[in-house]
Amino acid sequence: MVAEKILGNIQDKPQKKAIIPVAFEWFELEKKRIKKTAEDGTEFGISIPEVLKEGDILGETESALYVVQIIKTRLIHIHVHKMQEMGRLGFELGNRHLSLKITEQDVYVPYDEPTFSYLAKLGFEVEEVTEAFTDFIQCKAHGHSYGHEHAASHTHSHGHEHAAAHTHAHGED
Repeated sequence: MVAEKILGNIQDKPQKKAIIPVAFEWFELEKKRIKKTAEDGTEFGISIPEVLKEGDILGETESALYVVQIIKTRLIHIHVHKMQEMGRLGFELGNRHLSLKITEQDVYVPYDEPTFSYLAKLGFEVEEVTEAFTDFIQCKAHGHSYGHEHAASHTHSHGHEHAAAHTHAHGED
C-alpha cells in the first residue's frame, strides 16, 4: 500500500473499522519517505511531507484503518522545581544536541547511560521511564565549519608556476 497523505486521525473521528497499527520509532516520525510493515503484514511505502503523529491514518480498506503507533522507548525524565534549575538543565543539555520534550516542570530526553549518570551527578532529579516519545522538539544539529576563508580583497594562488618555456635538443652530434 502507498501512503502519500494523512487521511485523518482516529482521535478526531471514532471509527467502527478494525485499527491496525503501523509501528514507528520516535525518530522516524519526520522522515519524508520510509518503508514500514503494519501489524498484519501489509507493507507500506510512505511518502508524506508532514510529521506523523500518534493515531494518524495512513491507509484504509473496507474493513480496517492503518494507523501510526509510536513505539514506547526508554527516556530520561528530569523533574525541575524552579526556573533557575530549568535554565541550568538547558545549559547542561544544550551542547549534547538531544531531542527533548519540555512540560511545565519536566523534561524528557532519549535515554543514554552517560547522560543519565551525568545529570544525576549534577544533582538533577532523574529517573528512567519507558513511554512513547511524543510532542518533542527534534534537534536540528548542524555541522560546524572550521575551514578558513579569505576576504574578498585578498587573493593569492595556492598552485605553482614554471619559469618561461625553454627548449633544447638532445640529439646526436
